[in-house]
Amino acid sequence: MTQSRFVESSPEIEVHLPDGRTLRGPRGATAAVLLAPIADDLPAPLVGVVVNGELFDLAHAIDLEARVRPVTMADADGARIYRRSLTYLLDYAFSRLYPEATLLIDHSLASGGYFCNIRGRAPLTSAELAALEADMRRIVGENLPFNRHEVTLAEAIAHFDRQKQADKSRLMRHRRKPTITLYQLGERFDDRHGYMVPSTGYLKWFDVVAINGGFALRYPRQHTPDKLPDMTHHPKLLASFRQYGAWLERLGIGHVGALDDAIQAGRSREIILVSEALHEQTIAQIARQIADRGKQARLVLISGPSSSGKTTFSRRLAVQLLTLGLAPFALELDNYFVDRTETPRDKNGELDYETIDALRLTQLADHLQRLLAGEEVQLPRYSFQEGRQYPGENVQLRPGQLIILEGIHGLNPRLIPPALAAQSFQVYASALTQLNLDSNNRVSTTDTRLIRRIVRDARDRGYDARATISRWESVRRGEKLHIFPFQENANVMFNSALAYELSVLRPFAEPILRQVQPGTPEYVEARRLLAYLEWFLPIDAEWVPDNSILREFVGGSILKDFKVWGV
Repeated sequence: MTQSRFVESSPEIEVHLPDGRTLRGPRGATAAVLLAPIADDLPAPLVGVVVNGELFDLAHAIDLEARVRPVTMADADGARIYRRSLTYLLDYAFSRLYPEATLLIDHSLASGGYFCNIRGRAPLTSAELAALEADMRRIVGENLPFNRHEVTLAEAIAHFDRQKQADKSRLMRHRRKPTITLYQLGERFDDRHGYMVPSTGYLKWFDVVAINGGFALRYPRQHTPDKLPDMTHHPKLLASFRQYGAWLERLGIGHVGALDDAIQAGRSREIILVSEALHEQTIAQIARQIADRGKQARLVLISGPSSSGKTTFSRRLAVQLLTLGLAPFALELDNYFVDRTETPRDKNGELDYETIDALRLTQLADHLQRLLAGEEVQLPRYSFQEGRQYPGENVQLRPGQLIILEGIHGLNPRLIPPALAAQSFQVYASALTQLNLDSNNRVSTTDTRLIRRIVRDARDRGYDARATISRWESVRRGEKLHIFPFQENANVMFNSALAYELSVLRPFAEPILRQVQPGTPEYVEARRLLAYLEWFLPIDAEWVPDNSILREFVGGSILKDFKVWGV
């Protein structure tokens, strides 16, 4: 048996790739240098790296043997790295051309991009937008480096105070860690909450176009990382974002730093009460619209992505309808699945319960038509354990009674026939947060929903965070196929986001996320979410009203077993 022995350190190291191959290169070389031999063979541009289960940028030096996974623009982390770097490029060019104005990166666009606004001057003209894009492309051509600097918190606060960026310095004052990373591009120092590409030369795919009084910074989607998607317009979605932004301004919490200031000042209950009152006001307005339509709104269809609070919304809507003399009947779409033996399969051969073709559309249409005509109908009951449908209860609606049907396909024109569509009122519910960290570091609506789901899955379903995170990409794919394309079909949109919710969710989510083990594929995502939650000062959940959307996720909802009787 050969014994171990001391040897001189080799000037080279080996890195082991996920496909079993091994690369050998200089010890201490950057990830970009070590992965250069395979960069051109990857399915999308290389923008980051995972080393022994930890995410890093391509400038990270590797000086020990390691397991290395390339991160490309086709990966969720890679897409974030690219978009984060692109916003820095935009902010850098904008500040050079229009130093008297402030750039606000407000929210994401469904077609792939960020809606951007300006304060301190009039909106950019078409010529000014063209000049902005031209300057960005010039900087890309120069391939300037993004230099990473670790600075003390005091230095960062002083820097942003000098730059008169109060939103950033307010946020920094609530940070508990003594240091923070700033990135330097040219003479500009700024914060970006996550890793960046090594240099501007990586940022080849973007454009800048005027839209709705502001402009869009457009970027590629994950599935097409080297080209921009077609531009689509979503006026109802944009209006919902703007309404929420106005609410935040009314509360005086335009950014997370201001929210933290308010919590520290003892204003938590005020923020909760006003946020919940705005929700109740909106739900009451939707109920009034339904009542005013009479026979043109006897079928209320509610749709939205995962963890949007659709269940609580539909029950609060039912309560508001009751106050107007309308007794809605909740019909469960899940009972109309085809038998498991008939369920379509996706491209991977797995059963696809997300497609609308997994539903008995003919049976659903027949039952809806007969119920609305006042006939007695025996509803189905679907057993998920057995994967088949059984006869359920007999139901007959009272004259004038309406139906609430909640499900992911509620806005899909194929769900109901045209004759029923004339009697329908459609609602799209989603958590469309616009409470960003600061003027150019945004809070993702997807992240808010994921954190909601992690908390609910752990409490109601016994899933750990790793299980929820591992399913999330599949959930997102289903949303992009079956929900988002139809969101503009809605008569109204309900924004279920609450300004204070991440402060309440933080104490629930953190211990769950910390249980994700290093080395697992989900660890990187858990670490990212934990770092993100650190920016929110916690709020005690006991102050959350028992009919709040948030109670659907943290528990204690008075509406959990709510049902309208008297059918």
